Amino acid sequence: MENKSQKEMVNIEIDGTKYSVPNDITVLEAARSVNIEIPSLCYLKEINEIGACRVCVVEIEGMKNLQASCVYPVREGLKIRTNTKKVLKARKSAVKLLLSNHHRECTTCIRNLNCELQNLADSLGIRNIPFTGEVQDYGYHDNNPAITRDYNKCINCRRCEAICSKIQECNVYSPINRGLDTIIAPAFQKDLADVSCIMCGQCIIACPTGSLTEKECINDVWTAIHDPEKHVVVQTAPSIQVTLGEMFGMPIGSFVGGKMVTALKRMGFDKIFATDVTADLTIMEEANELVERVIKNPTHLPLLSSCCPGWVKFAEHFYPEFLPNLSTTKSPHEMCGVLSKTWYAQKYNIPPKKIINVGIMPCTAKKYEAARPEMVSDGFRNVDYVLTTRELGRMIRQSGLDFPNLPDGNYDEPFNQFSGAGTIFGATGGVLEAAVRTAHKILSGDDMEVPDFDDARGQSGLKYGKVVLGDKPLTIAIAHGTGNAKKALEMHKSGKKEFDYMEVMACPGGCVGGGGQPILANRDYKYLSLGYRHNRTDALYNIDRKNKIRYSHENPRIKQIYEEFLIKPLSPISKKYLHTSFVERGKYPYLS
Repeated sequence: MENKSQKEMVNIEIDGTKYSVPNDITVLEAARSVNIEIPSLCYLKEINEIGACRVCVVEIEGMKNLQASCVYPVREGLKIRTNTKKVLKARKSAVKLLLSNHHRECTTCIRNLNCELQNLADSLGIRNIPFTGEVQDYGYHDNNPAITRDYNKCINCRRCEAICSKIQECNVYSPINRGLDTIIAPAFQKDLADVSCIMCGQCIIACPTGSLTEKECINDVWTAIHDPEKHVVVQTAPSIQVTLGEMFGMPIGSFVGGKMVTALKRMGFDKIFATDVTADLTIMEEANELVERVIKNPTHLPLLSSCCPGWVKFAEHFYPEFLPNLSTTKSPHEMCGVLSKTWYAQKYNIPPKKIINVGIMPCTAKKYEAARPEMVSDGFRNVDYVLTTRELGRMIRQSGLDFPNLPDGNYDEPFNQFSGAGTIFGATGGVLEAAVRTAHKILSGDDMEVPDFDDARGQSGLKYGKVVLGDKPLTIAIAHGTGNAKKALEMHKSGKKEFDYMEVMACPGGCVGGGGQPILANRDYKYLSLGYRHNRTDALYNIDRKNKIRYSHENPRIKQIYEEFLIKPLSPISKKYLHTSFVERGKYPYLS
């Protein structure tokens, strides 16, 4: 980010105090940069700056009307008032009008106490709604395994539309109808299952109310835990250990892996497994696939990673011509599920029909992935239930646990040993970096002298780099946010920028920015941008650096799994249980 000292500065006055601020920002940004809070609802920095909600209005000297601070640029000598009688009256009126036809089910809403509309009404001291708006029933859509849409709680801020079109470039949402009848919805108000939605959940992260939420399965998981006939195992994705603490007010990026294990044990799960273990297994399969398909016998280049279900669905909808390029390896999540009902079941003499596998995932698309028909092995669904980080946080609260003060626990055998390579799966670039580490070993027989692969790191939306594997130089690409994946694929198709191997994560920042992660907008306005995700990423890389094992192929548990069950990477039994296939879906599935 450019240093403010290098920018041209202007002198402005806010509420009687003089400040010097960069000349290329808005009044809202200027105020927040000096810790003056101006509320907003529709605003998402660099994503949705449309001045629609009118909550951020301010008085500007010389202007007759109030101005939306999120779109009004600063200039030399500007005098701004943020809390005059006129301003406060306008803000209250705007929020009261929103509430007049809002379904105010706050105590039973999934966003209770973490709703921007609710918090804003409280901060403005709104205690009654004098307007008698018509409260319509627009319906509730949940005909899919991942995301629910309650149109009755939508405030037409258009943040879901903006993030879906500008960041993900799926263009699922758009305004339907006019005036007071306007709603933001998929075409023909179809359910998300019937359009080209990739189930990533970024719209949920962007939504300021309970209009968009994950499809909760907490009650089903409690039922399974309390059933004495069921053996309930839970697996936790790598990124959860650096994000769950945020549900309990802990600093961004706090490592809480040990506390999380203790919480899960006290909640009643029979075994707690680390998905990091099968992340190492995914690397073993994908690295060998990289060597076979890219280096030894080049076919269907570039090789594209496939562990992110949102990205896979994006490719199935928008780039079916690239489906043969996708790695056929299942995600770590699904590998842990299938191994828990095969190798683990055999090893501990537990009937597979009694095993319930619950995934704690950073991503709503994992709910969709678990429900895919391909994710069934030997007649058993690999993963039975998927909980987001947010759902786990709610379950911990329901259990009455004082999470920040819990002691550290340890994962259970046999899914308890993992490498640093398995952990960095949760950050953008982590899959590719881990795969390169192991592919180097396969080809040279030696470990990389320095395991850190700088070309794979950083928060740039689209990165390119070079790596030499064996004696062959490869061009690699890393994209996070499917809009960036689209740019890379289009450049490859046109020949402008070709590459041999690409990792894609659907969500900005990778799994640390997943659609199932904690929603932080109400803690501090700066979390409305995407910048905070690097704190979580740094925490994962720190775990990797401290791990004694930093290569997937050195994980003794992985060696054991191959010796006892899978034989070797890409063996017939590995392909049976650890690999999958993909389906062409089309851009407009509701027309097919």
